Amino acid sequence: MSASDAPVTEMPDVLRAALECADDGIVVVDDSRRITHFNAAAERIWKLARTDVLGRDADILTLKFLQADQPANFRDEISLVRCDGSRIRAQVSASAATIDGATHHIVFARDVTADAERRARIGLLHAVSDQTNRAVIITDTEQNIVYVNSAFTALFGYTGDEAEGRRAGELIAGCHTNRTAVAKFVKRLMHGGRRGETEVLAYDKDGEEIWVGARIDAFRDKKGRVRHIFALLEDITETKQLRSLQQLIMGALADEVPISDIADRLCRRVEEIAPDVVCSLLHVDSAGLVHPLGGPSLPEAYSRALDGIAIGPNVGSCGTAAFYGEPVLAEGLDTDPRWQPYKTMPLEVGLHACWSTPIKAKDGRVIATFAFYFREPRGPSKWHRRIVDACVNLGAFAIERKEARAEIARLAYHDILTGLPNRAQLRHLITTAIDACPTGSHVALAFLDVDHFKDVNDTLGHAAGDELLIQLAQRLREHIGPEDMLGRLGGDEFVILLPQRNAESAERAAAGIIEALSAPLRLGSRQMQMSASVGVSLYPDHATDIDTLMQQADAAMYMAKQAGRSTHRIFSAEMNGLAEQRLTLIAALRRAIAEGALTLSYQPQIRSCDGAIHGVEALARWHDAALGDVSPAKFIPLAEECGLIEQIGVWSVREACRQMASWRRAGLNIPSVSVNLSPINFRNVTLAARLKDILAEHELPPDALMLEITEGTFMQDGATALETMHAIRALGIGLSVDDFGTGYSSLSRLAHLPIRELKIDRSFMRDIERDAGALAIASAVVHVGQGLGMTVVAEGVETEGQRKMLAELGCDVVQGFLYAPALPPVAFERWLIEHCAEQAKAMLGRLDIKPAGPAAVKRSA
Repeated sequence: MSASDAPVTEMPDVLRAALECADDGIVVVDDSRRITHFNAAAERIWKLARTDVLGRDADILTLKFLQADQPANFRDEISLVRCDGSRIRAQVSASAATIDGATHHIVFARDVTADAERRARIGLLHAVSDQTNRAVIITDTEQNIVYVNSAFTALFGYTGDEAEGRRAGELIAGCHTNRTAVAKFVKRLMHGGRRGETEVLAYDKDGEEIWVGARIDAFRDKKGRVRHIFALLEDITETKQLRSLQQLIMGALADEVPISDIADRLCRRVEEIAPDVVCSLLHVDSAGLVHPLGGPSLPEAYSRALDGIAIGPNVGSCGTAAFYGEPVLAEGLDTDPRWQPYKTMPLEVGLHACWSTPIKAKDGRVIATFAFYFREPRGPSKWHRRIVDACVNLGAFAIERKEARAEIARLAYHDILTGLPNRAQLRHLITTAIDACPTGSHVALAFLDVDHFKDVNDTLGHAAGDELLIQLAQRLREHIGPEDMLGRLGGDEFVILLPQRNAESAERAAAGIIEALSAPLRLGSRQMQMSASVGVSLYPDHATDIDTLMQQADAAMYMAKQAGRSTHRIFSAEMNGLAEQRLTLIAALRRAIAEGALTLSYQPQIRSCDGAIHGVEALARWHDAALGDVSPAKFIPLAEECGLIEQIGVWSVREACRQMASWRRAGLNIPSVSVNLSPINFRNVTLAARLKDILAEHELPPDALMLEITEGTFMQDGATALETMHAIRALGIGLSVDDFGTGYSSLSRLAHLPIRELKIDRSFMRDIERDAGALAIASAVVHVGQGLGMTVVAEGVETEGQRKMLAELGCDVVQGFLYAPALPPVAFERWLIEHCAEQAKAMLGRLDIKPAGPAAVKRSA
């Protein structure tokens, strides 16, 4: 059957015209599944002409529900496949109607492709919106919420159903929300303005504060009229508000802002982001006393009242928190027992609750407290706790940084050992005292140097020396006036600044200090006798600048040392010359050592038994082009003072060995050379190895070298010196005790020391012929030395009478001007040849043999 032959459903013309004008496609299918009506809209939907459809089977419409034996009523949105293969989304409904006993199915179809695509886009936008971590809120022009995303629900706790229809200002705004700022943006948008951004304090479903960054914009229709208000909200509590605290602190620290200003800025910033609190930061010092650092909104009188209060178990919120090291909350200051002595002032200004958290250093010490005061009885919110968590860490960092800088400053300007002002701080104190000195008044400067302090370090060790300095500083503190200032220059040198003191009162002060130090100090189980030498200079009598005053006080102190120590001296003009001479001498000595200007002279040592040479003693000599001959009695102590003596000692050994090797190569057989070494040389554990190398360098046997040491070397210089002595003796090098009898050697100890020789001091030689005491000492030394198997040498022998007396005592060797002074090498060689000739002549005389004449000598040759 063709389409033209198909039956057409009869209907009135008006109805037919109405159906033809309908937007929906209308299809009528009879009970034989033939299409009997197909309007214009249906032609557009299926892209089929009605002439090709009418009378055709309904399968051409590709509607599955019509293919059933008994098609049921249907309503759904389907994907419709058209004859050209294209697809559309269609809203299709079908229902059955009985007409003249026959069942017809009427199908209504509408092309909803555009709506479906729009819904898909909206669904996609919703999905994207729900995936973002920013809260989305859309309102109508009356600010009634029409849409929120899942991030909004997560942030504020309201579901979409709970939020939609509510006014945004009622839902998430609170008592401290800046509604005015938001209203300005909305008003501007409504009047055609551009979008904007702001930061606002919002509140969630539980009433907790949340700082959000809001980007607000409008959705407009084609005519530019606002249809909806859109806001994109971001939680900036952590990312911006709390970070701003960190940036504030770090920036202030970088700019070297004082800690009080940092605390003030921190408190002000906290009060901006938490408007319902009053902030306070208190420092807790090492004594457990609190000191306000920041609290700009607290009354000044209240902050002053807090200063210096000791922490304790019932000292408000802050004192208690610091005492226990735990946060303390007082929700009602009026009734909290910990606040009863302190509540009046805060209550008067409307503060009714306080929450305080301790700030701890890395080592666990409580160094501060951070407190929130509230204007109503309450506790902290989550937002408050987040702020405090951040501020406690920042506060700890800032305060520890302050403490570290204070410690650095203390170390920069104070002596580490004694805690006294150091050289740099002393200069500042002296300058301040001079600037404050009234016309006609004086400032005295006292230099104090501990006598024989080096012996304490060398004998008892540096720990004992440090303890002595600490006790000495404490005793000096106790014996100076309240206006006087004590400092340590370094080592064993101290400075006492005496403002408003003339020469007479300064001298009394110096004498009092000397007397105060005369009482022994206790070092562990030892009683240590101590003394000091003090030099004093006066401003403005002696000088008006610091450097000169200090030089003058130092020169006066040196004169006190020269005067016998344990005394004081006031600077005088003559001391300037002496000080300058000393400095000139030190500089010249350094130059002489560097340029090799020192020389050795040699004094012979003669055996008492036969007059043969026993050895020589090498003695350092110094001739300076400008100063002339400088006595060893002057430059040797100077070398000890300025740290050159060890260098001179090693040089002396090397030069003496070089000369001995030279003599031996020339046929002069000198048994040994004695060299004086300082006790300082024996503190060097490498000395034995160096001596071995020197002997090897000059191919000398160890017994060609004798080292002369003082009694102090083994009596005071401890284990290191004794180990060095044993190592030297093990090499075969001899050790001789110089100036024996002038010290306090223990004979029992002497017996166990690696000593080969004793030298009787020259002081006993002067009176040995007429002083029974001197004779007895010399005799005792000879017998002790020989009893211990040692060679005994008497030095300073100048007369034949002295020599004979020593010979009678059995003294092994004599040395002195009786035979020769210390001679330069060439002069000594001449003396040695003459001495050997005299010895030979004497021997010939004893044998009664006349010396051979020239002719006899020639015949024998």
